[in-house]
Order: sequence, then structure tokens, then C-alpha cells
Amino acid sequence: MSCNWGTELWDQFDNLEKHTSWGIDFLERYTKFVKERAEIELSYAKQIRSLSKKYHPKRSREDESRYTWCLAFAATLRQLNELSVQREELADNLSTQIVCELARYTQELKTERKTHFQDGRRAQQHIESSWKQLESSKRRFERDCKEAERAQQVSDRIDLDNKTDGEKRCSLKARQTAQQKKEAAEEARKDYVTNLNQFNQDQHQHYHTLVPVIYQRIQDMEERRIERICEAMRLSAEAERKVLPVVSRCVDAMMDAAEGIQPRMDTRQVVEVYKSGFDPPGDVEFEDYSASMRRSISESSYLDNRTEGRRHSRKLWPFIRKNKPPPPPPTSPSPGAGTDSPQSPPPTSREPITQRLNDLMTSGSRTRKQCLRSLKRGLSLKLGSGPADCSHLPPEQRRKKLQTRINNINQEIQREREQRDALLKMREVYERSPQMGDAGSLEPRLEEVKQSLQKLEEELRKNQAWLAEADSRLSDHSGRRQSGGCGVNSQATTPGSSSLKQLDNRSPASRESPDGSYTEDNSAELHFKSRSSEFDDDFDDEEPLPSIGTCKSLYPFQGQNEGTLSMVEGELLSVVEEDKGDGWTRVRRNLEEEGYVPTSYIKVFLDSSAKGFVQSSRLV
Repeated sequence: MSCNWGTELWDQFDNLEKHTSWGIDFLERYTKFVKERAEIELSYAKQIRSLSKKYHPKRSREDESRYTWCLAFAATLRQLNELSVQREELADNLSTQIVCELARYTQELKTERKTHFQDGRRAQQHIESSWKQLESSKRRFERDCKEAERAQQVSDRIDLDNKTDGEKRCSLKARQTAQQKKEAAEEARKDYVTNLNQFNQDQHQHYHTLVPVIYQRIQDMEERRIERICEAMRLSAEAERKVLPVVSRCVDAMMDAAEGIQPRMDTRQVVEVYKSGFDPPGDVEFEDYSASMRRSISESSYLDNRTEGRRHSRKLWPFIRKNKPPPPPPTSPSPGAGTDSPQSPPPTSREPITQRLNDLMTSGSRTRKQCLRSLKRGLSLKLGSGPADCSHLPPEQRRKKLQTRINNINQEIQREREQRDALLKMREVYERSPQMGDAGSLEPRLEEVKQSLQKLEEELRKNQAWLAEADSRLSDHSGRRQSGGCGVNSQATTPGSSSLKQLDNRSPASRESPDGSYTEDNSAELHFKSRSSEFDDDFDDEEPLPSIGTCKSLYPFQGQNEGTLSMVEGELLSVVEEDKGDGWTRVRRNLEEEGYVPTSYIKVFLDSSAKGFVQSSRLV
């Protein structure tokens, strides 16, 4: 079947004009579709990137680099960011390769279509003009023929009648008129024949030459438009296919990240991070509150003497210019103690400073001074700093901290050594070839690297010594844990006494509590002295606080810091002020000596149980 528009659609000029106009509208609509899709892809890429940035950690946290599920989520966010990059590339390809090209081609197509249909209209106008001219000559020929026939009939009728001289003259004039009409009709016939031949020629040229050529051009234009739409769709699919391999790799990476999550490893990592190395607490002692019913005379004498001596006591520690020691961290029971050994109370949460300020503003004068002391202890918590040997940390955490520090120092030493070797090689080159540089100019830098190496090696030895000490303590703890069930009875009376004596013989900087979690820091004390003087003026004229109970020391304590009170194991003391959450309890000895001792080193008996405790201790 023929598909030539010039021969098959020679009489469908108006329909072809409507069809080509609709085709251009479709091209513009498809261009708009691709443009809006590119905008959607770009918006999607921006939203994905914003989402990835929103949930990506703002700063590098050690916890997020330790657990596999955190690492998997971070990898997913990175792959999402890569997906946004691919979507942006897809949007750019759609805009540059399709939208811009189609917009330019649409303008060219409109111009070409306008030219072709103008040529078609001119050909149509020409054939219509030729047809009108033919019709005009035809009507004139028809009119002249009718007029010549009527004139001939008139002339013949006059000739048949008997004519007079006048009638003869009229007959002669009629014959002349008929002859003129006949000649005019002949001229009209010739003109009509000429116009008819011209019209037939024009019509043949119009329908067999001009129209096929013009319509063929329009058909070619339409085919090129359809081919361009096909090319645009192919380019769109090609642009989509181009990013699919990268998108597939991103999805595969997300799958690998998800499959790389190891719950068992993460739970083991939690143990590695938070393991303290302490032993679990032993059994709690039985407290005999029925002993208060067997009150003895000696107890009454003891309490009367304590009340009498309070009147003649001199000004005690809290009312002179002395500083309270830095608070110890929460402690655990002695590692060497058995199941029957006395256990220290569980660590209490630190009281917020804002709560202490509120208590200060809403309490009475005596309670306000106590709140000021509590606030002073809270400031000491904020201003204190941990020691360099990390002895304030639990044993296991201390070992890991020191090991990490040693690894970092080794890396720095390796870098410094590499830099030193490079400088030495450069100096050798300068010595062999003086024109390349002055070897003496490298000496200051070599000396600087040498001093840095010495400092790093000294720091390394120091941390290695601390690490060896931490490892030995951990091994001691594990040995005690294995043998703890055998020596319960032997350790019940003096829990951890030998290890405590060794700790007390050390320097103040390395002294620890029986659980290995507290170290006295003289630097923190000096740091806090300048900030505590403003509170001391309020305490100079205060009356001594009454005793609120008694306590018994579980371990010996050497109070070398100012404001602390030394005590021996098993000593009885009066409690003046309870622990406010900072790990210290205020006690008094012999109505004259007063100071703070660690709460975990004593067992407190308030007024409700103090009498029974004194009597039971004397019976022992």
C-alpha cells in the first residue's frame, strides 16, 4: 500500500495541517514532561542528600565506630548520598540531552511547517485563480453565443418578410449586428479554449507536481518529528540505564552492610567497653536491732560523756579555713573480701547543684549553711580532674584506656622516626652534594625531632609501667575471685586488710580505695582552694553541729588531704553530717577532731540504731 501523502492525500490539505499542528503540540507536551521529570529527579536527589546529611553523625563518636549496626547504618547513609549523586546526574542528562534539544528542534519544526504550508496555500490559490478565470471565460463565451444566436434569428426573420426600402436598411443592419455577435462569440470561444487549456495544464501541474512535492516535504517533516521523539525516549531510557549499575552497586553495598551486622560481636563489644573488672558484692551482714533492748550502763555513760564534752569543744574543722578533699567516685566492695565481709553501701547519685541552690533559697539559717557545704562539695565535683594514670577508672577500663594511649604514642613515635630518617638521608645527600643545600640547616629540625622522640619514649615508658600495674591488679583480682570461696571465714573480720596496708604505704598520688576506683589528687585540692574560700567565711561563727549517729570504720584511711580525718579499722566515730551524694561523710572523734571520711570506708548507724550498735560492739 502506497504511503505517499502527495498521491494518497492530495485533497486533505486542511486535515494535514491539523495533524501536523497536533504533532507539534505533542512534541511540546513531551518536552515539558521530560523537564518536569528532571526537576523531580533533582528534587528527589536533594531530599535524599538532605536526609542522609540529617541522620549522619555530626561528629565522629567512638561508640558509632565500634558497633557493627552503627557502621552498617553509616554505610547505608553513604550509599544513599551516592544514590543522590546518580539522580542528579540523571536529571542533568535529561535536561541537557533531551529538554534543550527538543525545545530547539520544536522551534525549527514550527518554522519548517510554516514554510511548507505557505507553499501549499500559494499553489492552492494559484489553481483556484486559474479555475475562476476559466469560469469567467466560459460564462462570457456562453453569453456571446446566445447573443449571436438571437441576432441571427432576428436577421433571418427580417429577410423573410417583404421589405420596403426602410426595411431593407434594417435587415442590412441586423445582418451586420449578427455578424459582429458571431465574431464576438468566436473570440470568446477562443479565449475559453485558451483558459481551459491553461487550467488543465495548471491543474495537472498542481495535482501531479506541486502538491506531491509539498506534501512529501510535510510527510518527511512529520517522520523526522516522530524519529526525534523516538530518539528522546531512547536517550531517556539510556540515561536511566546509565545510572542503574551504580545504583545496583549502592544497593548491593547496603545489603552487604546489613549482612555485616553481627549481634554477638556487638554484645561482646559492650562487655569490652563497660566491663569494670570488679568482683560482685558479697552477702549483707545481719544487723541485730534487738540489741537496743539490752541497753547497758556503760552505754549511758558513753552518751552522757559525749553530750557533756560537746559544751567544752573547741572550734572544729568546718569553721576554719580548710578545704574539703575531692570526692571519690562510687566504689564497690573490696575485691579480696569474702561473702561475710562488710560491704560498702551502693553508690548514690550525685545531687544536682541546681537542687542544692533551690534548697539554699527555701531553707532556714542552719539548713542554709548545710546547703552551702553541700554546694561546695558539688563545685568540687565540677572542678576536679582525673589523674594522668587513669586510676580513677575501673580496672578493666583503666587498662583499655592505657592500652589505647600506648598505641597512639607508638604511632607518633613511628612518625617521628620516619621523619628523622628522612632528615638524615637528606643531610647525607647535602653532604655529598653541597650545591643541593646546606646540611647544617637541618640540624635544628633534627634536634627538635630528637627531643620529641625522647619525650614520647618517656611517656611510653610511663604508660607501660601503669599498664603493667593495671594488669597485675587485674590478675590479682582474678586470683582472688577464684580463691574467694575458700577464705570466707578468714576474711570476715578484716576484709582486704593486707592489700589496704599496701595501698596506704604508697604515695598520695597513687593511693586507691579497696575497690581500686579512687585516687586522691592533690592537684584537684589545690585547684579547688581558690574557689572554696568564699564559702568558709560563712562558717567561722557557726556552732558545732550535733551528732546524728555513730559509725564504725571498715577499713583504715589515711587522711592526708586537708579537711579529712584519719581512722583505723574498727574505730568508733560520731556522725555529724550524712553523705550528700558526693561520697564523703562528716564525722567527729573525741569531741575535738572533726573531718570527712569516704562513705564506703564506714558503716553508719543513725540515732535509731546507734544505741544497739554501741552495746553490741562493746559485747564483742
